[in-house]
Amino acid sequence: MDRDVSAEPVSEGTVLWQPSEEQKAQANITRYLRWLKEQKGLDFGSYDDLWTWSVTDLESFWASLWDFFGVKAHRPYAQVLAERRMPGAQWFAGAELNYAEHALQRRDDQPAVVFKSETRPLSTLTYADLYRQVAAVAAGLRRLGVGRGDRVVAYMPNIPQSLVAFLAAASIGAIWSSCSPDFGIRAVVDRFQLIEPKVLFAVDGYHYNGKPYERLTAVAEIQRHLPTLEATVLVPCLDERPATEGLGNVKVWGELFGETGELSFEPVPFDHPLWVLYSSGTTGVPKAIVQGHGGILLEHLKALSLHLDLTSDDRFFWFTTTGWMMWNFLISGLLLGTTILLYDGSPGYPDMRALWQFAEEARMTYFGTSAPYILACMRDGIEPGRELNLSSLRAVGSTGAPLTPEGFGWVYDKVKEDLVLGSVSGGTDMCTAFVLSCPTLPVHAGEIQCRGLGARVEAYDEQGHPVVEEVGELVVTEPLPCMPLFFWNDPDDQRYRESYFDMFPGVWRHGDWIKITRRGSCVIYGRSDSTLNRAGIRMGSSEFYRVVEDLPEVLDSLVVDTGQLGSEGRLLLFVVPASGASLDEGLEARIKQKLRQEISPRYVPDEVYAVSDIPRTLNQKKLEVPVKRILTGTPPEKAVSPDAISNPRSIHFFIDLARSLQEASS
Repeated sequence: MDRDVSAEPVSEGTVLWQPSEEQKAQANITRYLRWLKEQKGLDFGSYDDLWTWSVTDLESFWASLWDFFGVKAHRPYAQVLAERRMPGAQWFAGAELNYAEHALQRRDDQPAVVFKSETRPLSTLTYADLYRQVAAVAAGLRRLGVGRGDRVVAYMPNIPQSLVAFLAAASIGAIWSSCSPDFGIRAVVDRFQLIEPKVLFAVDGYHYNGKPYERLTAVAEIQRHLPTLEATVLVPCLDERPATEGLGNVKVWGELFGETGELSFEPVPFDHPLWVLYSSGTTGVPKAIVQGHGGILLEHLKALSLHLDLTSDDRFFWFTTTGWMMWNFLISGLLLGTTILLYDGSPGYPDMRALWQFAEEARMTYFGTSAPYILACMRDGIEPGRELNLSSLRAVGSTGAPLTPEGFGWVYDKVKEDLVLGSVSGGTDMCTAFVLSCPTLPVHAGEIQCRGLGARVEAYDEQGHPVVEEVGELVVTEPLPCMPLFFWNDPDDQRYRESYFDMFPGVWRHGDWIKITRRGSCVIYGRSDSTLNRAGIRMGSSEFYRVVEDLPEVLDSLVVDTGQLGSEGRLLLFVVPASGASLDEGLEARIKQKLRQEISPRYVPDEVYAVSDIPRTLNQKKLEVPVKRILTGTPPEKAVSPDAISNPRSIHFFIDLARSLQEASS
């Protein structure tokens, strides 16, 4: 029965769900605990005890995962971890394996992929189908001269062909990288030029929000800027027979296929590059982040099995594009024999029920999404649990931004009472979440259930001391196998070190504010490099947004503290009024009063501006730092790359405002 939220307000720390004894007994992590006791003689009474062991005896923990998950190695490892140091830790030296071989262990009629788009009905690809298609494409890539270490890139949407192309590339030891076709030409070129690809997979176009978008012109321009390309494989999406006259060295998808047969998996070292991901590139050229076959394999097996509790019976979904690390995380469901669900299109077309309808139709068991999507569903007043049959659903995942306690409450009130709401946080940098969910722990509103096994996450104060029940810098103080091997085109690791190890040498500083509670749960408060600091009291921006965007008249917001080191600046708030609302004196007064009451008088903004749109990265994160830099005098061309913004016109308001503020002060 739904709770009355108005009668029972949800606040940070409110217990919303407790696992039953039966649920605990059936969880994968419980099976792992039994295995540790039987096989290793290790007995842990609580999750906290298990976590402490996993981050203390790193070698034994990661070796246990290797054995527990039955990692198939062509050559065994000689040593788990040669030296505990960051950066530069070498894991499982001597081992040879292949990620794709683990993803394609099944060859049966179990559904591997269920796919739907705005224009195409539900379709299924079995594990046998997937294996045959990967074998055919891998043979085609070999005929094109692609081998171990070559780069294969994709300008593709979240469709089965993208998955097939990736697995084919990985199976032969080639290195994969992808961008979503909604990325602008410059953004794609900036990324792919770094790694000098040999083959490009691309689509002729895609559909989004009910409209077709032609991409052949963009593909031709991308080709022109990638001189190392030897072939382009075109996947028809808009037209069954796309016009290819303007493209060089092009093959249409079916023409690539080689003879289907046994797929030969190239054994590669544990730290052989699997794929290249990219930072947002909001200031300068994006970082090309390289991650390895073995590190990703072990990390994703751990995260998806022990934390998300996925099994071969699950139908696992995360709403993502191929340009976000969550695509890479999602497709790793294949490592567990899970059925993965792919959706191509807008989450809000024709309305916010689209993904929930997909959940019903596909019998989804795990619904992964973002905090902004959950809040948008709240605002639209939809009630998925009442309107649709979600009887298969057992878990909801949320990432991309901190999920407010109210968002937690909405999921349990309007989606389903008996499910695990797994708020998780991590990043592209490691292609995982290192604070995440656990099926045997309770869910508290506004909190992430635990720190991940093997991930020594701590909150540091300004002096570099760990703190509990206080907000501090999120740091990782022991190495993880999934940490970047290196950045492409960073021969001395200078940019790599500057990105993570400058503030606390030898300790990974992630750039988020975190509070670790006495229970071991975590609260993320947003990016630490966009901190609000008023009269010496620091705060992450997520708390601010939670208060402002709770007002029905506010659709979206951005807050910037223009203060610099040693001087307090002005607190500027930008709001997108909801449909039918406007930023008048009354709304401004309500915003300020709400902030004064719910946060602090110190955090009442000096100015409030109405804007038509909030600038966001291609992965839909608010551009807090670049906007701050523009407003504090950095030339726009040095503060942000327009090609890294999903809505580039939105930045013009801030450029104009910076100019007028400068003129007013001179």
